[in-house]
Amino acid sequence: MARRREIREAAMQFLYAHGLAAEEGFAPDELAAALDRFWALRQGSRHIRRDADALIRAAVEFLPEADAQIAALSENFALDRVTAVDRSILRLALYEMVKREDVPPIVALNEAIEIAKRFGTPDSWRFVNGILDQFAKSLDRPLRQVPKS
Repeated sequence: MARRREIREAAMQFLYAHGLAAEEGFAPDELAAALDRFWALRQGSRHIRRDADALIRAAVEFLPEADAQIAALSENFALDRVTAVDRSILRLALYEMVKREDVPPIVALNEAIEIAKRFGTPDSWRFVNGILDQFAKSLDRPLRQVPKS
């Protein structure tokens, strides 16, 4: 499995396992303890752990913004009706699409679809694709390239 995919999958599994509501979040010491418990149960090299931890911490900070976007884009679906797996996948992808300039938005979208196919329901990938495709249209950056420095 590609390293970046493994990092994303670990981050999605952490978010799923903790079923975080945007308003809950974690205190910094609670997040560190939760990450330690998570990694005690999940295999991963120290490089995967280091990068997944960074992605998880950033995604947890981004939860309120991600959840607002998911709620706005998922017409006729209250946020709590979106499955926990789909919600976790969407939170990570939205974070990457908005905050990670080193990740082209189309890559975040495609990775989210592949993760949804692996971990979600048979229709999860369609739902994830629909939400993220809608969101991608609102971005003011190129979808297929990383900005030049």
